[in-house]
Amino acid sequence: MLRLHNSIRPAFRSRRWAHNIPSFSHLNTVNEEDLAHFSRILAPTSILSTLPSISTPADDIAPYNVDWMGKYHGQANSVLRPRTTQQVSEIVKYCAQRKIGIVPQGGNTGLVGGGISLQKEIVLSLGAMNNVRSFDPVSGILVADAGCILQSLSEYIAPHNHIMPLDLGAKGSCQIGGNISTNAGGLRLLRYGSLHGTVLGLEVVLPDGTILDQLSTLRKDNTGYDLKQLFIGGEGTLGIVTGVSILTPPASQATNNIFLALPRFDNVLPLFQIVKRQLGEIMSAFEYIDRTAYDMGLQHGLGPLLSADEVGDSQCFVLVETSGGNQDHDLEKLNNLLESLLTADEPLINTGVLSQSPTQFNSIWALREGLTECVQKEGKPYKYDVSVPLADFQIVVDAVRERMISKGLYGDHAISKVMGYGHVGDGNLHLNVIAKHGYRPELEAALEPFIYEIVSDRKGSVSAEHGIGSMKRDALHYSKSDVSIDWMRKIKQVFDPLNIMNPGKVLP
Repeated sequence: MLRLHNSIRPAFRSRRWAHNIPSFSHLNTVNEEDLAHFSRILAPTSILSTLPSISTPADDIAPYNVDWMGKYHGQANSVLRPRTTQQVSEIVKYCAQRKIGIVPQGGNTGLVGGGISLQKEIVLSLGAMNNVRSFDPVSGILVADAGCILQSLSEYIAPHNHIMPLDLGAKGSCQIGGNISTNAGGLRLLRYGSLHGTVLGLEVVLPDGTILDQLSTLRKDNTGYDLKQLFIGGEGTLGIVTGVSILTPPASQATNNIFLALPRFDNVLPLFQIVKRQLGEIMSAFEYIDRTAYDMGLQHGLGPLLSADEVGDSQCFVLVETSGGNQDHDLEKLNNLLESLLTADEPLINTGVLSQSPTQFNSIWALREGLTECVQKEGKPYKYDVSVPLADFQIVVDAVRERMISKGLYGDHAISKVMGYGHVGDGNLHLNVIAKHGYRPELEAALEPFIYEIVSDRKGSVSAEHGIGSMKRDALHYSKSDVSIDWMRKIKQVFDPLNIMNPGKVLP
């Protein structure tokens, strides 16, 4: 059993830790008079409310008040579903006058409570803003409404031989505006970079209702401050993204993947170095799955990709994807890679498989992408999306498991599984701690701030790609200095002096 030695034991310095409940005393609750005003802006079908004048059934409001994990429960009595940027502007302008809090919401696929009301703020759902405004097949620049679903955008540009620069497990539900507001990373970041680079322009409704039109389609525009960057990852606290201009890369002419079983985690880093060196420019993903996550996937019908005899006592697995322009060239590189790995004097892998057809290619990805859904079937997950040095992935997972064992909270009565998977290519670990019988205060108290301390001591980030939301608001100081947080507050004050825009999120 792994023991925490001094080099990895979190040093519990005198840091503040408390889940502070933000004050909403400055905000007003939506009333009948407000609904009457909104009805002059929106069609009746675009307003949901439990107030008597509309009396929407509670079951119809529930999907906007509960996140997909069932962890965060909001109290919004009204939901607005605008169809145009102008409608958003008019709604926000009125809410600023009335001091009504607004929670912008996309596909509600977030994992940190960023799109759920904390008290009785109004929910502004962007799902009805789902039009593609333009696409240039020469430059690959796509301009679309914020409510467009990521998968729908992928399908729209596919006939033009382009792909979206990001790919997520929730692509069938998540919306591009939410992706941008949380600076979502995903499976393609290694190849195409983050949204800070691929987003060319944004249209944003500011907290006073002003429309900031920076929906540029220029690749280069070096004229002053690049304001759009403040809204990428801003989680709707500085304004509501209503439109996006994004650069989409050409679709690869050849895509392949391999799935490898490794005897120990220590082999992941040298393997990563070899794969990068041998595959070079065609490597597009390098994903890590630990043994616990792999076995869970098999139990829920994902795979098997390898025979049990071949897997043996392998401790972890790696998925490598390539995207290139010549199938023969890419397959030659992959076959040479596999041969060199399997015939090495001290092999880094136990076995591996190269996809031979589109079906096999999809099956390999299905295992990785299906893990999130499998976790939900196992119980209620505490999900920690962190960045740590690659060498520390397994150290963090094992340390958390040891912590729960030491607290007497590991087993079917409490925490049934602790597992890790994620993006080795960009240092992003998805740590999943499964509570078999549901979320409980004593479980969260054992996990937090313990996990944040470990991450901080490894000079990591408490949020790699999911954002801060309400979950990690009080953990922000584990990754950001007091000076940084102070300047974030100043920026918030400049844009949103009334604090109506997604209040209680991001900033402690």
